[in-house]
Amino acid sequence: MILQSLSWWVILHVALQGLTLLRVMAREDRDPATRMAWVMVILAVPFAGVALYFLIGEIKISRRTLDRMTGAIEALPPAPPAPLAQVPDPFRPLFDRAAAANGFAALTGNRIELMPQGEGAIDRLVADIDAAERHVHLLFYIWLDDHAGRRVADAAIRAAGRGVEVRVMVDALGSRAFVASATWAAMQAAGVRARKAFSISFPLLRLAISRIDIRNHRKIVVIDSDVAWCGSRNCADEAFAIKARYAPWVDIMLRLTGPVVWQHQQLFVSDWITHAKEDVSDLLKEAVHPARDAEAAGLAVAIAFGSGPSLNKHAVSDVFQAAIAAARRDLVITTPYYVPNEALHQQICAAAVRGVRVRMILPARNDSRIVGMASRSFYRQLLSAGVELHEYRPGLLHAKTLVVDGIVAVIGSANMDRRSFELNYENGLLAHDAALAGAVGRLQALWLAEAPPVDEAAVRDWSLPRRIANNLMASFAPLI
Repeated sequence: MILQSLSWWVILHVALQGLTLLRVMAREDRDPATRMAWVMVILAVPFAGVALYFLIGEIKISRRTLDRMTGAIEALPPAPPAPLAQVPDPFRPLFDRAAAANGFAALTGNRIELMPQGEGAIDRLVADIDAAERHVHLLFYIWLDDHAGRRVADAAIRAAGRGVEVRVMVDALGSRAFVASATWAAMQAAGVRARKAFSISFPLLRLAISRIDIRNHRKIVVIDSDVAWCGSRNCADEAFAIKARYAPWVDIMLRLTGPVVWQHQQLFVSDWITHAKEDVSDLLKEAVHPARDAEAAGLAVAIAFGSGPSLNKHAVSDVFQAAIAAARRDLVITTPYYVPNEALHQQICAAAVRGVRVRMILPARNDSRIVGMASRSFYRQLLSAGVELHEYRPGLLHAKTLVVDGIVAVIGSANMDRRSFELNYENGLLAHDAALAGAVGRLQALWLAEAPPVDEAAVRDWSLPRRIANNLMASFAPLI
């Protein structure tokens, strides 16, 4: 009897595996690496492998959220007239690819400032909020109830108190502690319209209709349609209390004025309509102004791009690849999480092989042990191709930067990993601006000074167990 029952369980398991494998092989939105990773999991882990696939194996967004998002974007007013930019030939394909993500155009007449590190950036952000006259829009993946987080919240409360429309959006998972805090409640009581993106309430129910790990990872601030902020920093101290052992968290933020501000407003508005269910599309009818001091500062050509699984989900990876392909002399990359798709990894190696000086700075200690191991599985190939690898030691280098030939920069919220490419909603800025690229390059040089080079001989001498563990984590990279 026991054997008979066992046989039926085996038959059921094999049938479920077979049907799930057919589903995996039949889907067209899968690259070969992801497909094979799921085949391994389904075959290697009885029952649980099948369950995992249906929980997190497919990119699912609830139909209501998806309909609101697509409907909101389709109904948004077009961009007002703004000075279009003439992009030099070597970089035209790069800007064309960024433009295809959201239908934006490369615009001139912008001023882009690299914000100070640490508390200085919060000082400038608070000053901008305190100067707001019409509206303040704040969107962060993580907002902590720490010194920096409370300073920004207090500025939002002051703005709401003087009649400014203040809208705050945070990711429900990334900021789950903050939305339960007294500071969040105080903002709402003061009239700040505080909302969550991708609610995690009733998680078991949500797992049935949507992937719970699809997150809004963006960092966007827009004030009075005149000033925008973007970059890698969450609304938190560098000490980053929830993962303090890796501190300081080293980030980068940009302050923007000029026509590119409208593009950031559009990204915020589309998210707000989707998740807050409030139509604020009229904000996009406000005039676009060139930066007041653009002539003195030099005209920066810039374009914003936003990505996500319901948008152009390959936009981030494609923009990175196009930027790397455009490099002729020098390329400097920083990313905290390097778990790339094959195309991006090969593009970086190819740049070094063709003679571009490629330098990459990764964290020496990663807050995700699995991601850190997966990242190191790529070291030998990168070093063999001639990439100069460095590991930053003073803290966790969280800045996502890419500077090409000292004249083009890509800055934003996206990491060089599959989560940013396929699951997260991200935003970035692509700029053709020697002043910005030079400023970011000088910052990268400071990071390089504190990031010893990775020795190729030492990597070759890694023990067999270490190589196996790293490669095993990389094999499951499509799933993490």
